Amino acid sequence: MRRKNDCGSMEKQPPDAAEKERNTMGKKLEEYVVTIPDFPEPGIMFRDITSVIQDPDGLKLAVDGLVDLLKNTEYDLIVGPESRGFIFGVPVAYLTGKGFVPVRKKGKLPRETISQEYDLEYGKAEIEIHTDAVRPGQKVVIVDDLMATGGSAQAAAKLVEKLGGQVAKMIFVMELAGLKGREKLRGYNVDSLIVYEGK
Repeated sequence: MRRKNDCGSMEKQPPDAAEKERNTMGKKLEEYVVTIPDFPEPGIMFRDITSVIQDPDGLKLAVDGLVDLLKNTEYDLIVGPESRGFIFGVPVAYLTGKGFVPVRKKGKLPRETISQEYDLEYGKAEIEIHTDAVRPGQKVVIVDDLMATGGSAQAAAKLVEKLGGQVAKMIFVMELAGLKGREKLRGYNVDSLIVYEGK
């Protein structure tokens, strides 16, 4: 689209939303994910989220898709675990008019916290949340980039529940179904934009 400027010449206008939608129509979120075989070890298919967020259309598809997963969910807050939960949780909170609560690795938050340990493949990890981050009775949505074994999401949910909050839903950009995270998160309302059958 072009229009005349004050000097009478034509200048190009930025594409409107409908034009942008036409340009990306038909392209699925999966197409923005780059898969790296045998990383970090043989037999693993690594699904790289950075290829999604570096592309404006991929990022928009991911964030809009997450917002869409919450259409029929009643909630008060978005909680995102460090660090990629921040990347997706903040824009979802912004677009839905909710506050955002970070869950961080131990020792990173400045005020009074509570903590929760969870198992890693080799060893343990510990995450924390501010004690005033969630009020009793508040309904919370946990947002993250990936559900693998479900350990970090389960730990985040336990933190919310220790503070008296309720986990209304957990949403993820990607899910590795072969790692059976849904079994660990049984009892929670869980949804993902992309489900990969393997690990």
